[in-house]
Amino acid sequence: MESKKKRSSFSGQIGFVLAAAGSAVGLGNVWRFPYLAAKDGGGLFLLVYVILVLTFGFTLLTSDLAIGRKTKLSSIYAYDNIKHGWKFLGILTFIVPALIMTYYAVIGGWITKYFTAYVVNDMNAAAKDDYFGSFITSKVSPIVFMLVFMALTSWIVYSGVEKGIERISKIAMPIIFFLVIGIAIFALTLSFKDADGTVRTGIEGLKIYCVPNFKGLTVKKFLITVLDAMGQLFFSLSVSMGIMITYGSYVKDDVDLGKSITQIEVFDTLVAFLAGMMIIPAVYTFMGKDGMAQGPSLIFVSLPKVFKAMGPIAGRIVGIVFFLMVGFAALTSCISVLETLVANCMELFKASRKKVALILSIIYTVASIIICLGYNVFYFELKLPNDSVGQLLDIMDYISNYLLMPIITLLSAILIGWVVGPKTITDEVTKNNEKFSRKPIYVFMVKFVIEVVMVILILQAFGLLKF
Repeated sequence: MESKKKRSSFSGQIGFVLAAAGSAVGLGNVWRFPYLAAKDGGGLFLLVYVILVLTFGFTLLTSDLAIGRKTKLSSIYAYDNIKHGWKFLGILTFIVPALIMTYYAVIGGWITKYFTAYVVNDMNAAAKDDYFGSFITSKVSPIVFMLVFMALTSWIVYSGVEKGIERISKIAMPIIFFLVIGIAIFALTLSFKDADGTVRTGIEGLKIYCVPNFKGLTVKKFLITVLDAMGQLFFSLSVSMGIMITYGSYVKDDVDLGKSITQIEVFDTLVAFLAGMMIIPAVYTFMGKDGMAQGPSLIFVSLPKVFKAMGPIAGRIVGIVFFLMVGFAALTSCISVLETLVANCMELFKASRKKVALILSIIYTVASIIICLGYNVFYFELKLPNDSVGQLLDIMDYISNYLLMPIITLLSAILIGWVVGPKTITDEVTKNNEKFSRKPIYVFMVKFVIEVVMVILILQAFGLLKF
């Protein structure tokens, strides 16, 4: 097995924070967060999400990073190192990115396609109702764009931790941050007059997004909002899927882990907030509240219509900048997923990074092609336990994110809270005598709260609990 002395590492705290934030800041922030916020009442979802980040998110992130740094191992062996006999939990954790990687590059290819369309083609085509559907059901085009995205991801992981992942994160994260801010500010300046004379503005959309509306709020609606926000944490912070354990294993012992966790929380939540701020006001301005209710198709169907309504010049520029930013966000996340698999397989098979990265890249290229063909050649519809209907991509997503991640979180909380004790984690966070002001919150959450909420999520995922 790879020794601790030879193990790759980040150059320092800045490199680690940017890489970890790069993993966290992905499609969960710029795609899933805005449409959930729009669906669940804007300000109410935002309020609930921030509270959960400071409690649940902080606890899960702390556990994963501390386990990684303490063991200097990837997830398969890390849990067994913490407590002998718990290797099965590491294997479960490995399965999550193994499933996610089958489709992440596919979505990355979709983003690459839209970016290309705004750069070289007439942007009006992307705004047509059937544009997205025609593209993903094509037998060739989605595969071509997926291959481009996959090749870039593989090359960066192949290059290593410091020369590949850390280097691209130091470039991509500032670009993402400033692009998000720029588009968000621009969205607030927008205004549009409907055919009936109704004028809507970006500022009005911002109010809908930020101000909680408790009118007509029911217990059922509130619980759905809480569970949606809880589910978003898994996407947004890259927890309970082995990624942060792997990244934690690359952190040097002299890094202030508690301070780094706070920085990752702040960066990730800020980008998620700004993503909602750039999307929801713009969609509201040109499409009203009906446009905000488009759900997962918000980026690929609703936003191109918004860009078209901005005019031929402004719309094209904003479209290019937007899909460039989303592309960077998807890339940094896809890198972290593949890196987790590579790190585990290097330990499992005692093989070199370059060999493992190359083999896994080939395997997941083939898997991604199959997922692409799931919208045409291998198309079928399967009813899932939550009453939704899914194809190949949806099934992979459902198993990994809705079933396995809550189960992993539950088992991890039991291990830390009741088997080895929270002190195992808190001692790692304070190993250099750093302050850990949120220690009481961590202990309470990991021992009493996480278990209850995860059981609810698991029951809901299996269709045994419905609201």
